[in-house]
Amino acid sequence: MLDTLLIDATPRWLIGQAVAFLALALCIAGFANKDDNKLLLILIAANVAFAVQFALLGSWVSAGVTCIVITRIVLARRYHRNLFIMAALLAATIGVAIVGWQDWKDAPALIAGILGTVGMFAFRGSIMRWWLFVAAFFWVLSNVAIGSLGGILAESLVMTTNIITIWRIEMDKRRLALQAD
Repeated sequence: MLDTLLIDATPRWLIGQAVAFLALALCIAGFANKDDNKLLLILIAANVAFAVQFALLGSWVSAGVTCIVITRIVLARRYHRNLFIMAALLAATIGVAIVGWQDWKDAPALIAGILGTVGMFAFRGSIMRWWLFVAAFFWVLSNVAIGSLGGILAESLVMTTNIITIWRIEMDKRRLALQAD
């Protein structure tokens, strides 16, 4: 099966897969970090790689939403809980989806973009990571729809790493609460 896949693969497809694996490494490094600021900085680099991957694989809504995700990460760090900026980014996400919509395969990227925007602007810590976990699930679906092996693995591992980091954050909270008593 792998032999057939590689024989039928175009250079553009292979490069797209390689870029997705680069994004994978960056995502794991980001979500393994308990520091929100470091998480967001590493996610910027990962999402640049994801946008390139989606463009190489011809998923223009996913590529466009991912570019908005990059902007969202930058703005969420500085303007957390700013509802006007959050609404503008949600409108841009929906606008990109309307302009680039090809078929049902574009829906998961739209949902992921919306969930991630709300999560990053409305929450911090483990709750933000839960929202990003659900957004990552929809990114998995987006990658399944376009056949991105690296993207599927990247987002699946992001979900796993995110769950572990949520658990670590909650354990830290419990330890601090016990020490305070």
